[in-house]
Amino acid sequence: MKAVSAREAKYHFGQLIDDARAEPVVVEKHGRPVVVVMAVEEYQRLTGQAVEPSNKKREDER
Repeated sequence: MKAVSAREAKYHFGQLIDDARAEPVVVEKHGRPVVVVMAVEEYQRLTGQAVEPSNKKREDER
């Protein structure tokens, strides 16, 4: 599993998303793992919970 620093995740967020779609990525802060970023499909498979699109854009257009 790939690991990146929080700083690297912040400055290369697009790359983090691309990497996480292929496999989970651990984000570390001060050398300690703090979160795992993963593809929504993998999250849904693991939890059995559906992830629905946000309606925020539609609400903002009103």
